[in-house]
Amino acid sequence: MNLPEPSAIRRVSIIGAGTIGASWAAYFLGRGMEVRAWDPAAGAEQSLRATVSGAWPVLEELGLVVADADPGRLQFHADPAGALADVEFVQESAPEELELKQSLYGEIDAALPANAVLASSTSGLLMSKMQAGCANAARFVVGHPFNPPHLIPLVEVLGGAETDPGAVNWAIDFYNAQGKKAIRLNHEVPGHLVNRLQAALWRECAAAVLSGLASVEDVDIAVKYGPGLRLGVMGPFEICHLAGGVGGYAHFLDHLGDALQHWMNDLEPVDFTPAVRARLKALVDSAMKGRDPAALAGERDALLLATLSTIARVRRDKGLH
Repeated sequence: MNLPEPSAIRRVSIIGAGTIGASWAAYFLGRGMEVRAWDPAAGAEQSLRATVSGAWPVLEELGLVVADADPGRLQFHADPAGALADVEFVQESAPEELELKQSLYGEIDAALPANAVLASSTSGLLMSKMQAGCANAARFVVGHPFNPPHLIPLVEVLGGAETDPGAVNWAIDFYNAQGKKAIRLNHEVPGHLVNRLQAALWRECAAAVLSGLASVEDVDIAVKYGPGLRLGVMGPFEICHLAGGVGGYAHFLDHLGDALQHWMNDLEPVDFTPAVRARLKALVDSAMKGRDPAALAGERDALLLATLSTIARVRRDKGLH
């Protein structure tokens, strides 16, 4: 496969400029690229430009804006073909609906430049189903970000049944060249990796409030001020390896394996029936009463900025990877 040098990409397309796509657009603009975007929603261009404007100071503070970056390099097009013209990479972030994406992929496939890779931001759909029937399926990969993409470094990368392994390698190199932390998934599974990890936690959070074990407020506090702090700086296997002392993970598993097995066996599935959904909605609505979503998002971004800045500084000062 004849693909351009991943670190030399200058023109990218954003197909779908909602919350995720607009965040991607801001990030790529900050990396000095020209961004060509399309989204069919009313007011999409104005919303996209507002997102870029709001994200720019944060990107600058994180040191993610390169010297020649210019938010004026954002173009908005009336159709997908216009947004795809002469680009070297495509980040698709359309709504999470398989039939919609399959239809959209037909349009993208017909207009995709010969050497461009398409990456989908899909949260959990299988690329094999989305790429089926496309002439350029070999260059279609999943490039799933963690929301918001302009702040969170992680990107999950994997291919579908028709994806050329070289396209997966290329996408990983591309994201990493742009300051992301790309990971490779070796096969498809609904929800990829990260959302399955989150689903396990979310299930237990829901079970805790449904059973009366703890309130919505206390579950959030428990995660934020307990495991969330550790998981923000180390992965679960690293944490367990440390917990095992000089014996490492082997000692941890030998010492706590039986207890872990007991806890895991005691976990119960949560069935999101209409009645359960209604109860969860009421409990969370009550807990969030008076908390403006925009203000909550601002709080999240401010805390993320402080966390990422501190991590970057400590890693730099300590010479950590």
